[in-house]
Amino acid sequence: MFTKLRNRFLILNLVIISVMMLAAFAAIYTITYGNVHRDIQMELGKVSDFLHSPDGGGGQGKPHRGGDKGGPPMFDDGMGPPAERSVSFSLQTDVHWAITSTNSRFDMDEDFYTNAIAKVSSGPANGGQFTLDGNRWAYKVDLTPNGYSVVFLDVTAQVKILTTLVYTFLIVGLVMLVVIYFTSRFFANRSIAPVREAFNRQKQFIADASHELKTPLAVINTNADVLLANSEDTIAQQAKWLQHIKSETERMKTLTNDLLYLTEMDDARMQMIVTPVNLSDAVEGVLLAMEAVSFEKDIALSYDIEPELTVRGSSEQLGQVVMILLDNAIKYTNPNGSIAMSLRKRHNDALLTVTNTGPGIAPEHLERIFDRFYRADPSRSRKMGGYGLGLAIAKSIVEQHSGRISAKSVVGESTTFTVQLPLGA
Repeated sequence: MFTKLRNRFLILNLVIISVMMLAAFAAIYTITYGNVHRDIQMELGKVSDFLHSPDGGGGQGKPHRGGDKGGPPMFDDGMGPPAERSVSFSLQTDVHWAITSTNSRFDMDEDFYTNAIAKVSSGPANGGQFTLDGNRWAYKVDLTPNGYSVVFLDVTAQVKILTTLVYTFLIVGLVMLVVIYFTSRFFANRSIAPVREAFNRQKQFIADASHELKTPLAVINTNADVLLANSEDTIAQQAKWLQHIKSETERMKTLTNDLLYLTEMDDARMQMIVTPVNLSDAVEGVLLAMEAVSFEKDIALSYDIEPELTVRGSSEQLGQVVMILLDNAIKYTNPNGSIAMSLRKRHNDALLTVTNTGPGIAPEHLERIFDRFYRADPSRSRKMGGYGLGLAIAKSIVEQHSGRISAKSVVGESTTFTVQLPLGA
């Protein structure tokens, strides 16, 4: 699915860029072609004026003896056109296109002139272009009392400019499309990666939630079957089965509430009321509630709380984070073990740490313990009534408060959870 999405994105991107490049290249070519065409017409006009001037026209031009060998010679008068416009000549014809005289600075055979006039006679009446002997010629036709006067100008160089421009556009366009394709593919993969990860996590989330719901539903169904099979018994006699149903219902209620809470936080539907929170008081309040639990399990609970540390956020949610961490620590502390909690100011942050002795967490599990439904020891977690959602909820709350939560552990010794929250007035 994501491969198809990426390919569609690439195709759409390439089509848009191709259209934009074609439009840009067409605009550049049109402007260049117009400029070249205007230059050709201007040169034809200048050449025509020169060749029909009293000094330049009326017969065969006489080249100056100082002209460069193999290059265009200059006329004796100072009115000759520049060298780049010198490859030109004119022909005088009668009304039937028969050549009556020539005016050229170059020695050209009669067949060349005849072929040139033949091209003109079959082409546009006022002027145009044609190819002869591998060169491109532009011409201009003027009416005379005895027929026509045709001026010719070699425009091979100008036409090559346009041809080279087209080939350059094609090569540059293809290279750009190849570069854009691989660049777009790279960024498309990077852009889709978070979506793919979120989609896979969502699939895993749904699968895990369905799996967790199977057990209580199976228990409820089994106990309901037992009740139906013993319908003649009194409610008091069926109390054990009813208690099982109630217990599993409570577990399902807790699970669904946690799932809804996580979904709301992910979808940003829950608008958190941000107020100054005395984090020191919030932590102490949870500690007082959990002291009795730790005492019953013979777990030593020590703490060091720096007073009057204030953060901005929700007092209820931050208290829930502390409750989750303490409850998790109590569950996994070994008999006669200990839990140490501290809340200190570090730079511009409030640093909360919860350390418990116990079996610890293996390194391969540390990076995933904040994932939903993830359990480093599934059998033990289920026995303790957990679903693997507590730490995921704690992480969501901490991140919503612009904080960070992390864990480190020494297998067989201790586990430490650290929460870092920015201080605020």
